[in-house]
Amino acid sequence: MKIGFIGLGIMGKPMVRNLMKAQHELFVYDISPKNVDLLVQEGAHGCASIEEVVASAQCIITMLPNSPQVETVVMGKDGILETSQEGHIIVDMSSIAPLASQKIGKACEAKGVRMLDCPVSGGEPKAIDGTLSIMCGGDKDLFDDVAPVLKIMGKDVTLCGTLGAGNTTKLANQIIVACNIAGLAEAFTLSKKAGVDPTTVFHAIKGGLAGSTVMNAKAPMMIEGNYNPGFKIDLHIKDLNNAIDTAHGVGSPVPLTVAVQEMFENLHFDGKGQHDHSGLAEYYAKISGTTIGDE
Repeated sequence: MKIGFIGLGIMGKPMVRNLMKAQHELFVYDISPKNVDLLVQEGAHGCASIEEVVASAQCIITMLPNSPQVETVVMGKDGILETSQEGHIIVDMSSIAPLASQKIGKACEAKGVRMLDCPVSGGEPKAIDGTLSIMCGGDKDLFDDVAPVLKIMGKDVTLCGTLGAGNTTKLANQIIVACNIAGLAEAFTLSKKAGVDPTTVFHAIKGGLAGSTVMNAKAPMMIEGNYNPGFKIDLHIKDLNNAIDTAHGVGSPVPLTVAVQEMFENLHFDGKGQHDHSGLAEYYAKISGTTIGDE
């Protein structure tokens, strides 16, 4: 199958590689020519413009930072809809605001283009091994058509409802992940200050009710002081901003989300926005004077 892919960042590149491994023909575009060139060396077709992607593939996947970028790529000047034809499919795998997905979907519908919103969770490691969780919103028939492609990139692929439901589900995911990471950082800082090795605490509790995928992935990073990004603080700030805006729009209280967002913002203004979101431990180190790992 010929597939267009726009957005070749930390997540996009491994997702393209998995699609190529499954013998799909990929036509790729990114604002960074270096990202395109890298994947061309691995077998993808490089495109010099969005128009070239549209001309080459009926199904186009977008993996972009936020709502404005997706709106520009799909609806803007020289965007997908300028040269798309009836029958084209857009699968937006970016994490954006649900209302933005619905707005883009209406513009697509007017052009005869079908769209799904399919944000992902799992970060770079699961993008690499093709075991992402993919949360989808849109028409069931279209979902059924696209699901075989999505299952190459993800282990759990779920239709959550109509267009926008995928991103609503992703916002719920990001709230839970953020609060979980904050709880880990707080608990391990407490154990360290109380004289108990955080590594011992991690191994003692990871098999119990407190254990989680988040703990298994992020506790070792905190203990090692390794904040190389699998998912950047600045991107989580974006997601929580969308969560807070959406919650305010529907009248849902999110006090824990707001508190964690303030921690992330503090780290951003300390110049740590490109660190992994496990870097919430750095916030606790700053205010407690104690690092979780070995000093």
